[in-house]
Amino acid sequence: MTSPYEKFEKNIGYHFKKRHLLEVVFTHRSYLNEHRLARLEHNERLEFLGDAVLELAVTDYLYSHYPNPEGELTSWRSALVRGTALYEIADKIDLEKYLKMSRGESKATGKSRSLIMANALEALIGAIYLDGGLGAAEKFIHAFIVTDLEEIASQGAYKDAKSDLQEKVQAKEGYTPSYEVVSESGPDHNKVFVSRVLVDGRELARGRGNSKQLAEQDAARRALAVWTKKH
Repeated sequence: MTSPYEKFEKNIGYHFKKRHLLEVVFTHRSYLNEHRLARLEHNERLEFLGDAVLELAVTDYLYSHYPNPEGELTSWRSALVRGTALYEIADKIDLEKYLKMSRGESKATGKSRSLIMANALEALIGAIYLDGGLGAAEKFIHAFIVTDLEEIASQGAYKDAKSDLQEKVQAKEGYTPSYEVVSESGPDHNKVFVSRVLVDGRELARGRGNSKQLAEQDAARRALAVWTKKH
């Protein structure tokens, strides 16, 4: 019998022996709220496991391949396993196509959608670990996640924009940048925040995002561009 996930398994280069694990990976908690008679398990326990496996595999890889200081390795690891990076990988392997969600969650956009996808990817890693062991999970992580390391390191994408801006401003002017939410709009599941970054009371830039944190990061990135031109 042909598996409905055959194409997906081909995309990720791994074939499951325990077929039910993929059903769990693709079942979001919200789906069970609308299908109470479905004898399915949602993916949150697998996500919990996958998160730990991912951190261990990435940490081991970085420790084994790079002699860099602990602080730099920590920054690289954070960049590799953060939600936005995992969402992009989940999108690349068409994970969302197979997800079972409630009607409401299936319409989610922005941060909510990204989080669902990133969590499902961690659940997938947990499932591969249970099905094939740590070696199989590491093979997937190396192929789809660690592969972005060179680009992250060369472009400085691991740097936190807010921290970078604070270091530069404090070194030059002695002030610590502050952030204010200027506005928020949109429905609860897809809010858009606008924040501004201030230095000694003057506005450097404004940014947008689906959370206050993302809006602040966007404002900091824009402020860095302005700061670089002036200094």
